[in-house]
Amino acid sequence: MKSALIACLVALAIHLIPLFLPRNMPEQELAIARAMPDATNRAQVLKPLKENPKATGEHLRAAAELLSEGSPLDAYELAKEAEKREPGEVETQLLLARICHGQRMNRCEEESLARAEELKPGDPKADLLRADFQEKDGDLGGALSSVGKAYKKAPGNVGVGVRYARLLSAMGRGEEAIQVLKQLERGLGRPQMLMEEGLVRMAQGRMEEARELFASAVEADPKLVMGYYHLGMAAFRVGDVDGAEEALRQADRLDMSDMRPLSALCDIQRKTGRTEQLTVTRMDLERRFPERMEAVRNACRTP
Repeated sequence: MKSALIACLVALAIHLIPLFLPRNMPEQELAIARAMPDATNRAQVLKPLKENPKATGEHLRAAAELLSEGSPLDAYELAKEAEKREPGEVETQLLLARICHGQRMNRCEEESLARAEELKPGDPKADLLRADFQEKDGDLGGALSSVGKAYKKAPGNVGVGVRYARLLSAMGRGEEAIQVLKQLERGLGRPQMLMEEGLVRMAQGRMEEARELFASAVEADPKLVMGYYHLGMAAFRVGDVDGAEEALRQADRLDMSDMRPLSALCDIQRKTGRTEQLTVTRMDLERRFPERMEAVRNACRTP
């Protein structure tokens, strides 16, 4: 007991050391602010960085990121100071755009995105960020256009390509999505490409084809967790409840930190009237995710 108390006191002393050191280094202020859960206290520590000659644009951006949720106007001021000190930095413009979007400062948002594109015309980041905003606002057509621009700038980027294909699919342009995915096969890998193609067919309502594609994906990569998950969902949609359960349980075995497979299984059990099995599944979720009880209750509702 005594040794544990001593260890706790030593740990506390170590954490308090930065508070008693001469605080003229931006790194110290950032470290202290990161340890503070309260945004108001963080702001008091970080706002002086605006006047600190040792603070670089990177320091100021990091400070603005820390304040962007709880103290957005202070975050804006720090980001503007970063822009003054490093006027050619694209990351500062993207940060400003995010802060301005959160505050509905539309003109500032557009100016920052335009400036980012001007600084690096071939960089897709500004287009992708604009697409993020458009998706959040429910403008899928606008998001598709923005990601399409990003894809033209970075045709070999797998992440951009997959996002473009998914948006094409969401907008009912499945065949175009398939063509994009086929061009990504080398970077994406065949198992992942088959799974993405299956998602497109599922969105088109072509469930048997989707199921075959998911089955091929997990055959090519037996550790493809989401391949088994989607296989289970497709199997249920075509009426194969046992096949759905088998696939979802395999997805769960491969990644027991993810609630989705068992949550989907619970939903299937509820819809098919398998009350006893549902109770067992819910107990399993509650045992494994005690810190997420509300999410478990929402995901695994009893009839």
